[in-house]
Amino acid sequence: MHFVFKRLVLYLSISVAFAADKESTQFRPPAADTFEHRQTNSKVTIGADPYTTPEKERAAFGKLDLYSFGVLPVLVLIQNNSDKAIRLDGIKAVYAGPNRNRVDATPAKDVRYINGPNQPNVPTSPLPTRKKKNPLDAWEVEGRAFVAKTLPPGESASGFFYFQAGLQPGATIYLNGLTVPATGEELFYFEIPLN
Repeated sequence: MHFVFKRLVLYLSISVAFAADKESTQFRPPAADTFEHRQTNSKVTIGADPYTTPEKERAAFGKLDLYSFGVLPVLVLIQNNSDKAIRLDGIKAVYAGPNRNRVDATPAKDVRYINGPNQPNVPTSPLPTRKKKNPLDAWEVEGRAFVAKTLPPGESASGFFYFQAGLQPGATIYLNGLTVPATGEELFYFEIPLN
């Protein structure tokens, strides 16, 4: 009986340790109204936050430093305070620099193939041709990407868009393609300055 009790205590302590470790790696985005860079149209608020500092990236991506590899991760949170659902599967994100150069968001599944300025020699082919692990091939990139398809009234959705650009003063994020499914009406585009 004493042996069974010790084994039970051991199993419980291990499961608590795993739960505590899992809890510390969970990423929770802030509320939409706390974003410094945000815009509201038709009772829909979109906030954007570029993750360029190691502290912010560590909270979302662990040891992976995307920005040093030429990838600008931008957290986007959409809060739907309207009385209609919003369709998000047609959303398009574009980064525009101060000199009007435009960069479309790179799909999360393609980030691992980016050859940034500091990236080691990584082939652009999906075929396995090297033995070293690609640092951009981390589950957090796709796991934290923006993937919501529909947003019911009163709900919010968040995730990252990835741009092959550096953050410049005067840059802007443009988001469009949000529609109301019942009518097919497209919401106004959102223009969020990242000053």
